[in-house]
Amino acid sequence: MSAPRESPGPTSGPASGPAPGRPPHLQPRFIGLVALGGAVGTLTRYLIQQAVPPTGFPVATMAINIVGAFLLGLLLATLARRGDDSGSRRSLRLLLGTGLLGGFTTYSALALDTVSLAGGADASNAAIYAFGTLIVGVLAAGLGIRLGSGPRSAAVRRTVGR
Repeated sequence: MSAPRESPGPTSGPASGPAPGRPPHLQPRFIGLVALGGAVGTLTRYLIQQAVPPTGFPVATMAINIVGAFLLGLLLATLARRGDDSGSRRSLRLLLGTGLLGGFTTYSALALDTVSLAGGADASNAAIYAFGTLIVGVLAAGLGIRLGSGPRSAAVRRTVGR
């Protein structure tokens, strides 16, 4: 026989704030921030893709994913430099990082475009696109992290590297 379950405590509300002990991913306020950011990011991606004329190579999606990787690295490093993941920093991370940049970038389009290119006359474009996006995206994220880490962290890295 199992022990009786404890009641979950007060619910979240405008007056009471987040429920104590409730994980962030279950708090309506944070879910709303991610949804709002995701809607704006997805709309932004759509508008950019509509503005770039088709060329047979997914230039817009590749650029979106690379810029998104850079911006996410920059955002997360900047927030980490300013303190722990709580309060307004957590809200910004969820709104801008998980939401906006999560909606802006698109792994599914990368995968679909790669398959589409692979089925075409020049399959080498599929490899160039997939690996190019991955490699340049990682470099862009690294650059964003380096810039977001600020000069103090660069000095610390130099000291630790000796």
